[in-house]
Amino acid sequence: MPLVLGVDSSTQSTKAVLVDADDGTVVDQATARHPEGTSVDPRAWLAAFDEAAGPLLPRASAVSVAGQQHGMVALDEAGHPVHDALLWNDTRSADAATQLVEEMGGAAACAKDVGSVLVASFTVTKLRWLRDHQPRAAHAVRRVLLPHDYVSWHLTGRPAEPFTDHGDASGTGYYSPAARSWRPDLAAAALGHDVGLPRIVEPGEEAGRTPDGVLVAAGTGDNMAAALGLGLADGDLALSIGTSGVASGVSVAAPNDATGAVTGFADATGNFLPMATTLNAARILDLQCRLLDVDHAELARLALSADPGAGGLTLLPYYGGERTPNRPGASGTWHGLRPETTRADLARAAVEALLCSLADALDAVVAQTGSAVERVLLTGGGARSDAVRALAASIVGHPLTRLGDGEYVALGAARQAAWTLAGSASPPVWPLDVRETLTDSPDTSVREAYAQLRDRTRSWS
Repeated sequence: MPLVLGVDSSTQSTKAVLVDADDGTVVDQATARHPEGTSVDPRAWLAAFDEAAGPLLPRASAVSVAGQQHGMVALDEAGHPVHDALLWNDTRSADAATQLVEEMGGAAACAKDVGSVLVASFTVTKLRWLRDHQPRAAHAVRRVLLPHDYVSWHLTGRPAEPFTDHGDASGTGYYSPAARSWRPDLAAAALGHDVGLPRIVEPGEEAGRTPDGVLVAAGTGDNMAAALGLGLADGDLALSIGTSGVASGVSVAAPNDATGAVTGFADATGNFLPMATTLNAARILDLQCRLLDVDHAELARLALSADPGAGGLTLLPYYGGERTPNRPGASGTWHGLRPETTRADLARAAVEALLCSLADALDAVVAQTGSAVERVLLTGGGARSDAVRALAASIVGHPLTRLGDGEYVALGAARQAAWTLAGSASPPVWPLDVRETLTDSPDTSVREAYAQLRDRTRSWS
């Protein structure tokens, strides 16, 4: 029974799971917190890795690190950070994204070249921001890594050349998913000079070894690892309600969405991972709890006591700006407040808004995959809400298979480690923890009211 270690270096924390490589059973796990904020000294991630994964590593035959996508880790000649890492949810580079899309010839040309229309999340936009706002730091940059690359490099004792995989590389904005190769010219154009990029490890290949000889897999981005952890296949869609909302699917062809709604990422297996992401997801419910001074259980009870449509109250929940649709300067908008509006209406409107936002993202992904929807998997902390589960199928418009709470990113990393350790042609098959199937008749009225407010406020950000 070989054991493998999967690590999720996320926005909030490092989570490590020690897993039986044969059947995916978790035998041990640990976690360590990360600093808060949208820009972080990346060395904090190394300390968190050592705290959470370090004690488990000697028991593992192989290890893989998944990390939050897009984060800019800019290093000098000695491998030291020249600036805090700007994370995926740092929107200060929104203007840089607009500039870069224009320089590439517009949205359609941008999507064709790098698989996605650039928004502030992408690493390349953060390099341009660094060039324009911190020129001394930009001049000192000699190497750019992603968060998972940086942690993996640390894990292997910092050999001469760090490494990455196609999945995480495809979220930088200087990689071509169609050609499956770097576009170093785009990184140089953004930063103002040539810069070193990590070598790309092919799916299932060994990337290196720890100083103690433990096999290290390529690792990948968190969304690609989640797809591995869920075992996504053709016809499957995943809907995750966490800090961000993520709708994703699997495609054998490189997506090319000129509207920018769907990102054309590669996955960790050699296919592609069309994905739409919202900046606001479970935090919509967190804020509503604070506004109403209730816990999540009471928020759900209130929401379910209100009528569908929340008494004509509609929320556009773009509190922290938004990525899908691309409105980095947006804020939350309430429409339809009346003297008779109740606390229950306020709770219901928040839950309906969360689900409408995710349904928009899911619809965009379905249009890109071109496959019939056979299964929608629901995961994430937000899916624990009784109200979310009760309303999800009617608003999303599909039955949903709700999975048990699990560290699917870390499990995906572990599955990649087991795949690499076995040297097999494809990842091992591990069972899913299915808890229930959510079904209901579609309720188009809530979606229509939400869409009207969404489109009416298009020019507000």
